[in-house]
Amino acid sequence: MDIISQLQEQVNTIAANAFNTFGTLQRDAPPVRLSPNYPEPPAANPTEDAAANVAEQPKLMSATLVKAAKQFDLLVAALPLSEGGEEAQLKRIAELQAENDAVGQELQKQLEAAEKELKQVQELFSQAADNCLNLKKPD
Repeated sequence: MDIISQLQEQVNTIAANAFNTFGTLQRDAPPVRLSPNYPEPPAANPTEDAAANVAEQPKLMSATLVKAAKQFDLLVAALPLSEGGEEAQLKRIAELQAENDAVGQELQKQLEAAEKELKQVQELFSQAADNCLNLKKPD
């Protein structure tokens, strides 16, 4: 897998982990009174295991997010450095464009020569077919 695909996969992993982390935090958060005008929210009676799990989940999930972010940073660091900055890249692009234009012109010349040769072959074939028909005598 190339580095760009690995980066995209890592971004998807980070997004999925963040989505799951936020969803889990919202789902497991204890109820909170929004305003003094509202009644107290019903108290949940979680077991000790569930309370410990709720306390540990954010730590585990944040560790997973940090690990994924570090992996992303490692992949970014593995990207090849650009040679000479933007100016050198623009110069290289111009060189490649000029090379592409020259090759395109050469291909166009070859195409025109091939079309000319095809036309000649078709004319010769037509003449040969006409000659063959003229040589046959009707019965």
